[in-house]
Amino acid sequence: MDINNDRVILPYQHVSQKVLLGFLLGFSFLFIAVSFYFNSFEEIINGQFKILTSPSNLTTDYFALTTVGATFFNSGILMIHSLVLMKMTKARINGPLIAAFFTVAAFSFFGKNLYNSMPIVLGAFSYAWITKVSAKKSLLAALFGTALGPLVNEITFNIGLPILPGILLGNSVGFVSGFILPPLAHHFVGFTKGFSLYNIGFSSGVVGTIVTSILRATGVVIEPVSLLSSGYNLPLSILFFFVFASLLVFGLYQNGWSFKGYGSITKHSGQLSTDFLEKTGFSLTLINMGLLGLVATTFVLVLGGELNGPTIGGILTVVGFGAFGKHLKNVLPILLGVILIGYLNSYDMSATSVIIAGLFGTTVAPIAGRYGFFMGMVAGGLHLTVVSNTSYLHGGINLYNNGFAGGFVAALMIPLLEAVHYHREQRRELREPVDPAEEIELEKEKS
Repeated sequence: MDINNDRVILPYQHVSQKVLLGFLLGFSFLFIAVSFYFNSFEEIINGQFKILTSPSNLTTDYFALTTVGATFFNSGILMIHSLVLMKMTKARINGPLIAAFFTVAAFSFFGKNLYNSMPIVLGAFSYAWITKVSAKKSLLAALFGTALGPLVNEITFNIGLPILPGILLGNSVGFVSGFILPPLAHHFVGFTKGFSLYNIGFSSGVVGTIVTSILRATGVVIEPVSLLSSGYNLPLSILFFFVFASLLVFGLYQNGWSFKGYGSITKHSGQLSTDFLEKTGFSLTLINMGLLGLVATTFVLVLGGELNGPTIGGILTVVGFGAFGKHLKNVLPILLGVILIGYLNSYDMSATSVIIAGLFGTTVAPIAGRYGFFMGMVAGGLHLTVVSNTSYLHGGINLYNNGFAGGFVAALMIPLLEAVHYHREQRRELREPVDPAEEIELEKEKS
């Protein structure tokens, strides 16, 4: 693949930044349109107000808190907000930004909203301004860093403060959290060696744990919650199977109606940073995203789970990272490992907590990509056991709890695996991870 100014040149077509922007805008408007299928304008507006003004700790399913329509509308609005930030920073749309875009969309189903995202975004960009680095270097931290959005809502609305002091303190803590995330995320890439794709999830977990500890020391009670919906499988399965099948079909069309070249994606381990859009092109990336979406949705339904806010969030996150590190070869072992350990330990496999542990547990997919199918299953099983015990540490104010747990899994497994792998593979050394923030470029920067 070749790059020519602002165009990604593929074997079958030239995909401009305008086309990529249109693709993401299309998703945004689709979700907004879907919202009006489920609910009226008045119901959506009332639901939006409730979303903005309610605590949103893990796991607060916005379907259960409000309505399906209000939730899809919330996701669509935050997707557009993400695109506005990309245009403001003049960043090129690439694999990491597609992953960030879909992750924001995903967690807008259970925890993120415009109110609790803004102070974190402002904090991340203020860090760039004060340290005199390009705003694009803080863009990923601004987007992914909204994982700590529930912290803003929790302080504002749920610790007993009057509304104005609550707003002031909540936004201040959110701003500070956003400010410190860019340097922390850069540092923690080395901690996981790039084998946990949700790097900012680990950073957010550390920040969330510290803030929660401080609040608990003052007598504030912060606990994870479980507000979940059910009963929407039929309409939502039709919707998402159609959407992901459309991605697959369009990708195949652009790729000459074949899977030719898909092996060039699966040969990559997925270790940070692996930008499939740059390495293999738009058509193969769409094929990969479509396949992952179909597999992830099937995973939920086969286990008897519900298509609710958290599980849809898990599906969309897997799809987004289909542009940035995940593919069938490194995702399937993680899912199977979660299933195996779940059954061996008599988990309720239809429980939302188990299903999202599988979906979000694919954060450690690069372990399967480098060390093989069996070690991928081990990573998936270990992730299920670890993630069950980490949400208490941050009280559910870090939405990327699986990224937090996945960081520990990667940090534990990689040194041990590499010690063996290093000798078996004729001393082939592990490459150093790349901070995804370093992959963000200006639209006219690449030539």
